[in-house]
Amino acid sequence: MGAPRVSPSHLLGFALAALGLCLPGTGQRSSPARVQDLVADTLPEVLPDQAPMGLEADAALIVVESDPDGAWLAIGRRLFFDPVLSSDRTVACASCHQPGHGFADPRPLSVGVEGRITLRHAPTLLNRALGKTFMWDGRAATLEEQVLQPIVNPLEMDLSLEQALTRLASDESYAAGFRRLTGGAPTEVDLSRALATFVRHLWHAGSAVDRFRSGDVGVLSPEEKAGMWIYESRGGCWRCHGGANFTDEDFHNTGIGVRDGVALPGRMGFTGEDRDRGAFKTPTLRGLTLTGPYMHDGSLASLEEVIKFYRRGGEPNPYLDENLRPLELTDQDVINLGAFLRALSRVDGK
Repeated sequence: MGAPRVSPSHLLGFALAALGLCLPGTGQRSSPARVQDLVADTLPEVLPDQAPMGLEADAALIVVESDPDGAWLAIGRRLFFDPVLSSDRTVACASCHQPGHGFADPRPLSVGVEGRITLRHAPTLLNRALGKTFMWDGRAATLEEQVLQPIVNPLEMDLSLEQALTRLASDESYAAGFRRLTGGAPTEVDLSRALATFVRHLWHAGSAVDRFRSGDVGVLSPEEKAGMWIYESRGGCWRCHGGANFTDEDFHNTGIGVRDGVALPGRMGFTGEDRDRGAFKTPTLRGLTLTGPYMHDGSLASLEEVIKFYRRGGEPNPYLDENLRPLELTDQDVINLGAFLRALSRVDGK
């Protein structure tokens, strides 16, 4: 809390999407049924001391805690993969924010303790260090606030913070780790700092689109270049998915979840403002090929479904965002736009 702002030269970050993070020795992607096998040392120990490529323009927005020896990162990383923070010790943060899926959930709606179905799709955690507000409805003002909410949510991990801290204090390994950091038993502030520090190190950058914008004009195919032109012009995608991280960090009603013309509360459930009915956070488009299904309810399974949804102008309702209207896109335009969006996930130079 009260973290200092840092310059790009002191910003720690790395692109995870290309790693495909597998379970040690198995070659298989992480599974929520095997959360105990998700170990923190699948992630790199050494992180580059620079702003991730393509995100330099937003580097001034990033706030990180001082962690010169990486001790907060290490304990936060361990906690992220440990089901100790759930009531029945079966669910970890990584159960729903799976590394092999861009730290998102491959299921439309996530599953908490005792098989409880959550209300929303678990979105990607990539580049959340750039966040201005958190959760689909923005009810968390800081990342430190956000990382604690799944722990206490009865549909997710269903453990009180008091119980969580008691568990950590009674585990000699965790207790010793926090003693080295703070001199005492873990507190709520310590728990939130550890988890938030880990999440702030989850990056996706250096994509083919970033390299194209840096002068490597041959890195994009003709289809991808045509899709970028659609994205930046008559597609109007940039109006909400603009900036270095391809999101305005704002809230919009697209009509997803509308039934019989009635929108879900969305952000209105937090603000109480009628104008916010049905509005949800604009997610980043980076790492998009990893993070489906899409939307706050996971109702669109593929990029093509997403593009066609916007092609028809979203779902009509009285609170539909004013920027949404039917788009005159041909079938080839849809293909090209999809190719561009996939290029945002391509970080291997191929």
